[in-house]
Amino acid sequence: MNETLFWIYLLNSIFLINHEIDSAYWEEWKLFRIPGGINTFLLIHFPVLFIVLYGLVLVYQQNYYGLLISLLVSVSGIFAFTAHTFFLLKGRDEFRSTISILILVSTLIISLVQLVYTLLLLF
Repeated sequence: MNETLFWIYLLNSIFLINHEIDSAYWEEWKLFRIPGGINTFLLIHFPVLFIVLYGLVLVYQQNYYGLLISLLVSVSGIFAFTAHTFFLLKGRDEFRSTISILILVSTLIISLVQLVYTLLLLF
């Protein structure tokens, strides 16, 4: 099951990173009212991406902390889908492209699968 979690985590990371690339295109810092514009947005992503990628390494190593980060990553994917769905339902124009929606829906599905696998390994 650990090997399966590794591949699910890797796939989810790819979708989440692509979502963050898409977020830069849509100027997500404005959507969430993050001060400092693109500079702050990019600075925030250095530790975020480090944690996501380091968590993948820890999952591969079957380290307990990898499971905790996997839990965080899966919840982050669920949050991304939920938050952007909220904004879409409010009529916002960001993330309305076909690929943006495909990434968000895929992220939700993969994040839910990752959450289940992670919880099974934790308990």
